[in-house]
Amino acid sequence: MELAEILQKYQYIAGVDEVGRGPLVGAVVTAAVILDPNNPIEGLNDSKKLSEKKRLLLAEEIKAKALAWSLGRAERHEIDELNILKATMLAMQRAVNGLSIHPEYVLIDGNKCPILTYPCLAVVKGDGLVPAISAASILAKVARDAEMDALHEQYPHYGFNEHKGYPTVKHVAALYEHGPIMAHRRSFKPVREALSHHLAKHG
Repeated sequence: MELAEILQKYQYIAGVDEVGRGPLVGAVVTAAVILDPNNPIEGLNDSKKLSEKKRLLLAEEIKAKALAWSLGRAERHEIDELNILKATMLAMQRAVNGLSIHPEYVLIDGNKCPILTYPCLAVVKGDGLVPAISAASILAKVARDAEMDALHEQYPHYGFNEHKGYPTVKHVAALYEHGPIMAHRRSFKPVREALSHHLAKHG
């Protein structure tokens, strides 16, 4: 079934998106949102295209107006055990299964659907095309950014509040200098390399 047909035919459509596939640290966080067609939200877009202030305001509005919303996650150790793609699919399953309303259809941002008990369509660049996926991307990003800010409070010398765990020059330099923390993903190459460097240097 085509996207336009799904959007026209069904009322309870869950949009699903993830944040945190690329970072070297922490969980991958997903969200599933079923919007209320009778209570529209203005300004929904791909979370990466919105300012932090706008995302925070929209996140509160989504939680207040959506028919249902749920967050899912896969922890660092699950990412290392399964790989990032499988862990992302698991986190998406958890988000959808956490919804208080059963969706009639699930629309996933990207090119791959997790195994679900509901009909599902993967929508490339869906976070800019489908309001429910945009809403999910906003909730997931706000939740994960808050976790990175909390991690920054514990480990300020890594700069998690700035790069949110992505492999920036500053983050990789801090990894080499201080070594990885427990939350770092050991299966990711920059972390592995920094760990062996740190062990060789400090024993």
